[in-house]
Amino acid sequence: MKQRIGYIGLGLMGGSLARHLLSAGFPLTVHDLDPAKVDAIVKAGGKAASSPDQVAPQVDVIIMSLPDSQVVAKVVNDSLRLFETGRKGLILLDTSTADPPYRPNWPRDSGRRESRCWTPPSAEPVRCAPPKKASSWWAGRRRYSSSASPCSPRCPKTGFTWRQRHGRGDQAGRQPGARLDSHGACRRAYAAKKAGLDQSQTLEVLKKSAAYSKSMDQKGYRMVNRHFLPPEGPLAMHYKDVQLMLALGAKLGCPLPLLSLNAQALASEISKGRGEWDTSDIISFYDELANV
Repeated sequence: MKQRIGYIGLGLMGGSLARHLLSAGFPLTVHDLDPAKVDAIVKAGGKAASSPDQVAPQVDVIIMSLPDSQVVAKVVNDSLRLFETGRKGLILLDTSTADPPYRPNWPRDSGRRESRCWTPPSAEPVRCAPPKKASSWWAGRRRYSSSASPCSPRCPKTGFTWRQRHGRGDQAGRQPGARLDSHGACRRAYAAKKAGLDQSQTLEVLKKSAAYSKSMDQKGYRMVNRHFLPPEGPLAMHYKDVQLMLALGAKLGCPLPLLSLNAQALASEISKGRGEWDTSDIISFYDELANV
């Protein structure tokens, strides 16, 4: 019998993953502040819950895809109240890009209440969700890994590809390199235009060279075609993630000069009213900086 899944947060990532769970035949109960997003999942075969606390009694696994640390803490501590009430065998998966200090006692508290808490932030952009591919770093107790389906590496029924890393998944998932890849792809495209080269041809050449990065596939064509709307991932969300990386770097005493530049470029674009544009809009910062 398939596990009953509860999904809280039906944004770009959450809505897409929820649909994949439905298509794989998992019973799904969802909650989101936007009734239209909930209605869309209900029409696809899911059930609606009017509040997060109504999700827990109906499911075996709760997955959260929420916008920031404060929302995660509020849902877990105030709405679900799992560590007060307890729920034997319940699995809580938080796929939000959240700040680790907001959940320092999750493993200890969940062990005491016999719930199981995992923090597997997605390491792939939102556009990777439709083809059922995601990478994740896991933070949680190793002995529970096989039971954390449907998102467990041992449960391929959803069609997802997960990479499992035990430890501080909430920090590992926030890799600066993943964010700077798109920044590097952007600089190459803008430099090609400044040199009078055809950007599309330059992109094709670079993809076959040692300069290749995955961001060229994910964002390269959007950059050269200036295709920023509708977004695959909003620039403002990207900026939030970069700010979390910088905060972690400051806490660890780790200098991140390139990431700091990336943050300033993103802040510049947001100040121009482009926060809801696709992250590939970062190339506009360089276009305008160099008067291209």
